[in-house]
Amino acid sequence: MVDLSPSSAPATVKSAMRTLDIIEYVVSRGRPLVAQEIASALGIPVSSLSYLLGTLVERHYLTRDGRRYSAGPGLERLQAHVPAFSLAETVGPLVRTLRIQLNETISFFVRRGWEVESLVTETSEHALRYAVATGRFAPLHGFSAGKALLATMPDEELDRYFAETDRVAFTATTIVEEGALRAEIARIRESGIAHTREEHTPGIYGIGRAAYIDGVVVGAFSFAIPFVRFDAEIERRATELLIRTTDLLAIS
Repeated sequence: MVDLSPSSAPATVKSAMRTLDIIEYVVSRGRPLVAQEIASALGIPVSSLSYLLGTLVERHYLTRDGRRYSAGPGLERLQAHVPAFSLAETVGPLVRTLRIQLNETISFFVRRGWEVESLVTETSEHALRYAVATGRFAPLHGFSAGKALLATMPDEELDRYFAETDRVAFTATTIVEEGALRAEIARIRESGIAHTREEHTPGIYGIGRAAYIDGVVVGAFSFAIPFVRFDAEIERRATELLIRTTDLLAIS
């Protein structure tokens, strides 16, 4: 039996996945990108990226103008009309890359009323891990992604949220009291980073950040990290990755 799990996949499979991620990312951004932007977004070493970009240009799936790469005419051979990328397709390569870089469960959530829905998720390969089902709904106050989205709301909408919701305490540390949650939201607005400390699931620490496209908030990324692996270094790395990824997505 051949094991094709991510940890043991042949290099050819890894290259194929990277090639598809490059195409999807360049097309979804809708503008020419320099190689460094692609490398940073997808976590691909520049040496490997150079080879893959060269191949894609040679086959006309990408075009090169100076240092910038765009979707090429070769894509038209695959189907008659190139479709617009959905939000899930746009953030999918970024979610996969974040999982590879930190090897912790990473999800992209969108807001649905006073809840969040998991739109895209990639699960850690560690034996001890937290899994988030795609399509799962949860109250805004329980997840770091939800808190990050609360912090993006105008004050009038935030007032309506507090007036219309009964916030459930999932654990002993869930922040549900209006004054305490407003103070938490103020801190998130200052730092841009949201945290949950075993507030939805015992033993799980969440780190989230809201994401924007063309100046409009579209959702939030968040890591779910078991407390036994959480320390200052992993918090620093997760924070840096979230900031870099959301900054790249925000570039129009």
